[in-house]
Amino acid sequence: MRWFRFAVLVLVATVLQTSLTGVIALGRPDIKPDLLLILLVFFAIRADPQNAVLTSFAIGLAADLSSPVRGHMGPQIISFGVFGTLLADVHSILSIRRMPHQAATIFVVGVLTALLSHLLTFFRADAGVTNPGAELLWQPLYSALLGPFLFFPVAWWMRMARRSRRDTFARGR
Repeated sequence: MRWFRFAVLVLVATVLQTSLTGVIALGRPDIKPDLLLILLVFFAIRADPQNAVLTSFAIGLAADLSSPVRGHMGPQIISFGVFGTLLADVHSILSIRRMPHQAATIFVVGVLTALLSHLLTFFRADAGVTNPGAELLWQPLYSALLGPFLFFPVAWWMRMARRSRRDTFARGR
């Protein structure tokens, strides 16, 4: 894993997430793609399982830092870490190679991470939610439509070749 490239990529995605994704928002300003969710799914299905866990928690930290609800540190670290780890484990059994499958994976993981984040935020005394409908449905859907097309430049930047299940089992997992 090229960790310096990963850090630069997450930093750029975080800056774009907080500043420029509003330009491509659909209808309302809160319906925009979640670039960090797309990176989470990318690394969970392309990286080694051990690296996928580390990248999931690191991307969750970046998602918490770029969250529009200030003062809520932790819900996205936990949700991204848990579902990124589960996705890496599922990917060792099932291959997620086709673009429609990648889009469906981004959508499902987006809904699950948003749901867990809202659930963890709900237990706080000062819980504040911006727009749960947009975060639970529209943002994951927009990310799912855009995500598989962003996998190609991210793979090029990270110099990551597509990994098959046969290669994983040949290396002893």
